[in-house]
Amino acid sequence: MNRAELIDQLHREEFDLCIIGAGASGAGCALDAALRGLKVVLVDSSDFSAGTSSRSTKLIHGGVRYLEQAFKNFDFAQLKQVRHGLEERHAVLANAPHLSRPLALVTPVFSWIEGLYFTIGLKIYAWFASAKDTLPKSEWLNKKTVLQRIPGLNPQLHSAVLYYDGQLDDARYALALALSAREEGVVTLNHLAVTGFEKSTNGHLQTALVTDQLTGDQHHIRAKVFLNCTGPYADHIRLAANPQIPARIRPSKGVHAVLPLDILGGKEALLIPKTPDGRVVFAIPFFDKLLLGTTDEDYNGGDAEPVLEGREVDYLLETLAPYVRQKVTPDQVTAGFGGLRPLITAVGRSTKGLVRDHEVEHDPASNLYSLLGGKWTTYRLMAKDAVDEICAALGNSNTCATESYVLVGGQGFHPDDWKNIQQETGLAEDICRHLLLNYGTKWPDLVAIIRENAETAARLAPNYPFIGAEVVYTARHEMCCTLRDFFARRIRLEIMDWQATQAAAEMAGNWLGQELGWDGKATQAHIAAYRELVAGFAKAASRL
Repeated sequence: MNRAELIDQLHREEFDLCIIGAGASGAGCALDAALRGLKVVLVDSSDFSAGTSSRSTKLIHGGVRYLEQAFKNFDFAQLKQVRHGLEERHAVLANAPHLSRPLALVTPVFSWIEGLYFTIGLKIYAWFASAKDTLPKSEWLNKKTVLQRIPGLNPQLHSAVLYYDGQLDDARYALALALSAREEGVVTLNHLAVTGFEKSTNGHLQTALVTDQLTGDQHHIRAKVFLNCTGPYADHIRLAANPQIPARIRPSKGVHAVLPLDILGGKEALLIPKTPDGRVVFAIPFFDKLLLGTTDEDYNGGDAEPVLEGREVDYLLETLAPYVRQKVTPDQVTAGFGGLRPLITAVGRSTKGLVRDHEVEHDPASNLYSLLGGKWTTYRLMAKDAVDEICAALGNSNTCATESYVLVGGQGFHPDDWKNIQQETGLAEDICRHLLLNYGTKWPDLVAIIRENAETAARLAPNYPFIGAEVVYTARHEMCCTLRDFFARRIRLEIMDWQATQAAAEMAGNWLGQELGWDGKATQAHIAAYRELVAGFAKAASRL
């Protein structure tokens, strides 16, 4: 992942396919296309999975809410989406075993009628799953059992229904897709923004004009076909390629607030089935925190980053309150984040009623392909559909090979290998477990960095398992270029604890600056700017 060398390839080569946007769908398309023998370049204006793909609820699922809407509204498009998600769930879990795992979710009910309703619904949900799916079946738990498992729940509940979906570290998973694509020969570059196109005499795109967001340098990418995978920003690329076509994307904002895990006091997640406006809210254990979300509303903020706001904190805590024993207050929120769903527009419908399925669009005038809509769980199916169409256009008859492809870090993974890390380094158990789950079978490279410099074994923040060696490793092997790349997407501390992130910025900034060749002044400026950014997130969430 030598960025300078990869950029140099842009000037020397012409590609079969240029993919714009390196989130889950873009990186998934890059891997799929490379495995079919195409010469591919993948670029993103920010970091890998910096947008929607790192801001999900971290679930691998078909969508319980969509199933309910399908039957209530006789909406078979929603049913199709559920089926797609549940059929893909097994592959997402199997292809990166270090970054994904089964997750037990509990739905509390306050009457036996509610319990029966959700039990029947979840039986139908499981029925749609792939035959390859090995997750446990749903159960109806009595009050005593559920309070033993999750002591933080409201003791007034009648019972609860337990079912299983999957959980993933979304940013790390998308990065694993990009790293795997690179291993298969894809030229994979972050912080490279497409600013325009050059066309052939017949109006088809032939060159993308790109600007390096870190240096300001201009580059050109020549390709036979261009594929737009920019999610909620897909219309930017579509209209740059052909200003005559109508906009297709209606962004929907969803936010998550992060709370202490002991509010629930168990390992299971909570599904809140009833909210005043008909949404579903989850409270999910993630990195020893409790992830509470999400919301669903139209977003009119343009290109501004969506963030967690004070009014949204109030809404989420009010939604959680009837289901938990203790009173939860805004001052317990340690972090949070906002994201945009790339919903395909439909006139007259609220965003929560729009289908999360996907579409591969081809504009004949510019020859631009755009992968629109969709959600995390179906990224592989989305990629397959898009690359199928592009391969047909290029005369490539090779078929998709991603269903059983194990991603970087997952090959030969064993969950007890953290003991090997501890034996070689003497590090604390929480650090060793974290290194194994974050980097999978690449952990020996981190051990080598610690042996190279023992100071890199130091924790970046008290009470968290992150260490200096990770900064060095991600700069060398994962194209980590900024402090935000590191904290938000390589280790996820930014979305868990804003105060700890600001405190850790000094040490991480010094390690990163040393790896990337920054001088002392540039390093301090980078640290100060990042701290200010994180402070702004905290201010927005607290209404200050």
